[in-house]
Amino acid sequence: MNISVAIMAAGLGTRMKSTLPKVMHSISGFEMLYHIIKEAKLISDDVHVIIFHQAELIQEKMNAYFDDINFIIQDHANFPGTGGAIMDVKPKYENLLVLNGDMPMLQAKDMQNFMYLNADVVMSAFTCKEPFGYGRVIMDSNHTVQKIVEEKDATDEEKKVTSVNAGVYLFKTQFLKDNLPKLTNNNAQKEYYITDLVTLAKEVKAVNVDEETFMGVNSKYHLSIAETLMQNRIKKEFMEKGVLMRLPQTIYIEADVRIEGESTLESGVSLLRGAHIINSVIKTNTVVEKSIIKNSTIGPMARIRPDSNIENSHIGNFVEVKKSTLFGVKAGHLSYLGDASIDEGTNIGCGTITCNYDGKGKYKTIIGKNVFVGSDTQLVAPVTISDDVIIASGTTVTRDVPKGALAINRAPLKILDNFFYKFFGKNND
Repeated sequence: MNISVAIMAAGLGTRMKSTLPKVMHSISGFEMLYHIIKEAKLISDDVHVIIFHQAELIQEKMNAYFDDINFIIQDHANFPGTGGAIMDVKPKYENLLVLNGDMPMLQAKDMQNFMYLNADVVMSAFTCKEPFGYGRVIMDSNHTVQKIVEEKDATDEEKKVTSVNAGVYLFKTQFLKDNLPKLTNNNAQKEYYITDLVTLAKEVKAVNVDEETFMGVNSKYHLSIAETLMQNRIKKEFMEKGVLMRLPQTIYIEADVRIEGESTLESGVSLLRGAHIINSVIKTNTVVEKSIIKNSTIGPMARIRPDSNIENSHIGNFVEVKKSTLFGVKAGHLSYLGDASIDEGTNIGCGTITCNYDGKGKYKTIIGKNVFVGSDTQLVAPVTISDDVIIASGTTVTRDVPKGALAINRAPLKILDNFFYKFFGKNND
């Protein structure tokens, strides 16, 4: 598409009441700025991000996701404000779409709508019942845009206008080259406003947009609204593809999660970054993070930590799995399986623990096929349990167990008659 994109992400975001830059606050597991860059890259290979406040942090975070973003440090000392933000942008193409880094709901299809109109400036506007804080769009009777007035510069009459600026613009690149030098900071805030370009344009057209999609996140309350909207969008998409969700309003799914086949998510499930669910049932209040679950049932109240691969298995309540591969395994309840590889037909008894950490390093537990691990077993890694092994309940395994063996190290049971009465000084009546 013949379009460049500039994303403004230089602001302090004081209303967030946080030391973290506004655009670095997360929605559905990823920073707001990540969402807008990801969508912008779907329509352009020339994406610019204008930064200033905590610029190094923002650049470092975004470089972890993208390797071809043009970062521009705003000359805030000499050219503060939204107009100043785009002064150093050098677009590759004849159109420049200017976005805000605090609009996580905006999608590529919404950005493309601006290209259908031809004018020096195409701007976005929507009708708002409570317009406080927004710039007002002043139009004539034919709905031709005359000017945009910022809230802090608006007259009392202008503040009554309910048509507000959504903050997204498409400029002809040549128009910007000719008119950016004409901007002044003759206003209450002594800033250079991008909105002043509207008064310099021969023709300004407006795209009517959806308020929810174009909402700007300026506070943690706004953040919560955007989170709900994003979650509804994510879950709707999965459900329309065949995923069954019970009480979907209680389920949390992060933005890069993949769900395939006829999967079911019960209430209270959290699917975090990198989770990949294939034809599986994730039961109530289970957490899955950066792991693959295939043809399995997980939970209720299980936790699957990163880098686990679970297939054809049943993981029950209060079972925690970390960085482990399980194929055809049953672990019904109350176990910790970390840094383990467990093969088909193996049963993990209640209370089993892989002791994978000695205070310095992590070690691996390897369990073969058709192994029966009794309840309250400790497997002290590194250790290998071969195929067809029985581990007796209460056993601590400290060395490898060969195929077909029984491992047992219980202390002999002692029974001392009448000890209760001797201990408490009572009579045995």
